[in-house]
Amino acid sequence: MAFCKNCGANIADGTTICPNCGKSLSDVATGGIDLSDKVKEFTNTPDFTGSLDAADISANKGYAILAYFGILVLIPIFAAKHSRYARFHANQGLMLIIANVVVEILLLVPIVQFFAGVLSVVLFVFMIIGIVNAASGKAKGLPLIGAITLIK
Repeated sequence: MAFCKNCGANIADGTTICPNCGKSLSDVATGGIDLSDKVKEFTNTPDFTGSLDAADISANKGYAILAYFGILVLIPIFAAKHSRYARFHANQGLMLIIANVVVEILLLVPIVQFFAGVLSVVLFVFMIIGIVNAASGKAKGLPLIGAITLIK
């Protein structure tokens, strides 16, 4: 049994068009929820790459990658203080550190340990996303925490 993403109507298997709203099969998700769309929506954050200098990005990728490894965020903050690209990723890394400290404190509270453990995994995934963005020359914010700016 499938459900139309547009109107929620039940659709028989093998149907190519929703009988209720007329949407095509490409717009129909099985199981009622299309997780790939939800993931794309969640990770669709602002991309500032176009506003940065290509030479700056190329010269400072290493510093940008280091920003996601905990205390190593200090290296791009001080060594590449004139690079907008390195500072962008240093800000993202600093936000991850702050979020990790909050999660570590939550782990001390027995009633929310499971929730904090899940958040810990989510922050690890954010770190991987940040490293991939930095290594590929993108200045794209992290989900949830990427819009907060502490370092300009």
